[in-house]
Amino acid sequence: MHRPRHVLILGGTTEARRLADVLAGDPALRVTSSLAGRVAEPRLPAGQVRIGGFGGPEGLARWLREQQVDALIDATHPFAGTISFNAARAAAGVHVPLLALRRPGWVAGPGDDWHPVGSLDEAARVLPTLGERAFLTTGRMGLAAFAHLENMWFLMRSVDAPEPPVPPRMEVLLDRGPFTVEGERALLRRHAVDVLVTKDSGAAATSAKLVAAREAGVPVVVVRRPPAPEGVPVAEDPAGAAAWVRGVLAGFG
Repeated sequence: MHRPRHVLILGGTTEARRLADVLAGDPALRVTSSLAGRVAEPRLPAGQVRIGGFGGPEGLARWLREQQVDALIDATHPFAGTISFNAARAAAGVHVPLLALRRPGWVAGPGDDWHPVGSLDEAARVLPTLGERAFLTTGRMGLAAFAHLENMWFLMRSVDAPEPPVPPRMEVLLDRGPFTVEGERALLRRHAVDVLVTKDSGAAATSAKLVAAREAGVPVVVVRRPPAPEGVPVAEDPAGAAAWVRGVLAGFG
């Protein structure tokens, strides 16, 4: 009798949890989800869960070997660039098939006033030309890029509280999506927001702010995604990723 095939999901995203839910119901599979541990109370997926880093690509490669991983899914946040490249190096080094699960990015529509930038630092340079009261939805990890903007006011929303350095004039809103268009409209009005800053995460759960900004005529600074590692196949949804896993593992006999 063959051992269950081991699938490691690098995740924390909604898509990662959904994929784990789908695969964990298959008795022929052993599913482990790895979470970075940056959120204090993460939503745990089905199957086994490990929390914390691996120690770079070498540490991940060692874990893949020791735990006899048969397939690796990089379902991390689109902006978690370091782990994606570590995963590509580790998988290539120990010859484990790797797939990137990446939700499609957002696309500007009629009425949107988007200002694409390549980084948070570039977003900070553009901001003062667009408004004075900014709604920051870029996460709590990159606030140092905006800490020097003393003449601007910021509303920052994240799941957990940020740590310094942060902008001197900032109100923190601790909340977790999904968010509604009605709620985002009210938020923009209540805080007199005149510019929105976001990363192109592509998540439907957080896209309501873009609709609210469009309706209010609020410009949006959109940080573009970093490039994915070369040569890694990509699935856009959990169903596609599950099909890839079953196709790859079927070849093992």
